[in-house]
Amino acid sequence: MSQVNAVNVEISVLLGRSTLPMQQLLRMGRGAVIPLDAKVTEEVWILANNHPVARGEIQISDDKISIAVTRAADVYDYMAGGG
Repeated sequence: MSQVNAVNVEISVLLGRSTLPMQQLLRMGRGAVIPLDAKVTEEVWILANNHPVARGEIQISDDKISIAVTRAADVYDYMAGGG
């Protein structure tokens, strides 16, 4: 079990996706806004080492942002870009 405890896993949260032409991306500077395909109430994807493992909801308390896990991820939905 101690070997498992020594394994590092990178956790990331995907808020949404966007498709942009490379030319538009290169013109963006500080403060640029990239529109995402997600709605405010939509669940976010929780990734472990870039692999979807769960869905969650954003929670804001004081000056901290956290994610509450709501359910397991459906890998097929993730690959299809679905929500």
